[in-house]
Amino acid sequence: MNILIVIGTRPEAIKMLPLYIKFKSDTRFDIKLCVTAQHREMLDQVLNVFNVIPDFDLDIMKKSQDLTSITTQILNGLSEVFLMFKPSLILVHGDTATTLSTTISAYYHKIAIGHVEAGLRTWNKYSPWPEEGNRKVASALVDFHFAPTQTAKNNLLRENIASDQIFITGNTVIDSLFDILNRLKNNPLEMKNLSGRFSFLNEKRKMILVTGHRRESFGDGFDRICKSLKIIASEFKDVDIVYPVHLNPNVKEPVLHQLSKINNIYLIEPQEYVPFVYLMNRSYIILTDSGGIQEEAPSIGKPVLVMRDTTERPEAIASGAVKIVGTDIELITSNLRQLLTSNTEYLKMSNSKNPYGDGFACDRIIDIISSKFNLQ
Repeated sequence: MNILIVIGTRPEAIKMLPLYIKFKSDTRFDIKLCVTAQHREMLDQVLNVFNVIPDFDLDIMKKSQDLTSITTQILNGLSEVFLMFKPSLILVHGDTATTLSTTISAYYHKIAIGHVEAGLRTWNKYSPWPEEGNRKVASALVDFHFAPTQTAKNNLLRENIASDQIFITGNTVIDSLFDILNRLKNNPLEMKNLSGRFSFLNEKRKMILVTGHRRESFGDGFDRICKSLKIIASEFKDVDIVYPVHLNPNVKEPVLHQLSKINNIYLIEPQEYVPFVYLMNRSYIILTDSGGIQEEAPSIGKPVLVMRDTTERPEAIASGAVKIVGTDIELITSNLRQLLTSNTEYLKMSNSKNPYGDGFACDRIIDIISSKFNLQ
């Protein structure tokens, strides 16, 4: 059976490459990987971590590209890929422009579509933008919905998706996270190298790990985020703040301008997946607008403050592992203060159960596809 996986960004690679590798080891499938390279450098970092070379590379990334350009280039490029490799099923992930464009292209070519991490919703089409719109349009065209949780399945049922098209699998990001944690645990030399790489960190000092990249925070949002970090850095001089800064100029420029001269804030380059997992594991608190980190951090007992106004991951909120603080200065600073000073509040969040899976989502997806296509 011919299957094509299409990814374009770092988060998609982290969540889909473990699935691709599992498919590669199964002789029932002829599996190919196509990358759009919507994010070139950060995507390539993850490909290197998993030692994967794509079969097809659309290489669409251009300076100052907009969503229209991304979408049209992917539509045109995939038409050529489909001529070379005739898949029976195309697998996409999540909510990127790559996901939307691939789903539309597959639909135009009447090819079955499987959507990994299906059913996430905020019910506000502009938050996050454009992700909420991307995943809702994709769901209308998809044949197999691999939902990470019961909540995600319920969202799809609410949109009148047939129940026999929805499968609860857990989230593949937990598979990926556990793989890397086991790799680090069993490789003392790699752990030593990573410790040396981040030798500026003092093990006796608490560390806040920060990531931020969302389009809806460009401008005033990132200005408020930076002001919040300056306040905390000033109040807690015995706490280190580590911020791998996204390459997008709308993020990089304000962050470097406001935070580069503060002694206990470390602005570093975007990290490959393995060192980033190391930093997550080393951190005390994580401040982020990332979706994947909301899923990963509870697995390793790290409280997460989400710098967004909405989240499509309410399970993490309900579990107590995650709080929404938006880009509001008072909410960010007050919640960080509480976690840094109250052991009771910290343990309440860090001991919460991860609702996103057990590390076997990839196996479930392969079993479901095998069953649906009558493969022995």
